[in-house]
Amino acid sequence: MRKRRKKESIRQRKRRKNRLKMVCSVIFSLLFIAALAALIIWKVFVVKEVVVKGNKHYSKEQIEKFVLSDEHSWNSLYVALKYRFLNVEELPFVDSMEVSLRNPQTLEVSVYEKGILGYLYISAINQYAYFDKDGFVVETSRDIIEDVPQVEGLECDKVVLYEKLPLKDNELLRGLLTATLALKKHEIVPQKVQFDDFGKISLIYGGIEVLLGDTDSLSQKILRLPYILPEISGKTGILHVENWTENTKDIIFEERK
Repeated sequence: MRKRRKKESIRQRKRRKNRLKMVCSVIFSLLFIAALAALIIWKVFVVKEVVVKGNKHYSKEQIEKFVLSDEHSWNSLYVALKYRFLNVEELPFVDSMEVSLRNPQTLEVSVYEKGILGYLYISAINQYAYFDKDGFVVETSRDIIEDVPQVEGLECDKVVLYEKLPLKDNELLRGLLTATLALKKHEIVPQKVQFDDFGKISLIYGGIEVLLGDTDSLSQKILRLPYILPEISGKTGILHVENWTENTKDIIFEERK
């Protein structure tokens, strides 16, 4: 009996040693793989190039500086995971940004900017309120964006971000959105869109004032401008489009010498 127990004890010790060797081997393999992965991440995933797409309001350099903003941003994998899983600081006038790896040393940044049609100055907050095609305020800022028209002559004491412009007259809001959307579509965005006390609309292109009048046939009036504005470029005066109708088609340029 003692010999049998002794043999069983020897076998158990051998099994424990074999299990221990197996566990140590697995742990060593895992540590080796982890060390190798860390070395690859440290040495291979290094940012050497940033490709930016979809940016208009911000330059490539500005987007790159914003994306690579912290001390760990030298590592491309870290940056890609950061923008995928963490809530990062938002950039004004940008709806979202997607950051991905084109290769271990190249980041690709896709910028989706907010669709801005124009802006109004709001004296209560001493900032400009930027609105989209539906009249919603998408951003408030002291910055002025190029190629976005300033709207003057509309009373708007205060605004709430992501809510509609609180204009008293819905007809004025419809006219504003129709005009700014058509101007952007035809790529003839003016410096200013002005409303007078009667709700009539005019556009400012340098020394040229375009009178559109009321909101009747507004889109059709604006449709004529891409053909006329190049002909009077560099001149000073008033372009009368306010009396245009399907029947009269009266458009007169009153030049100022």
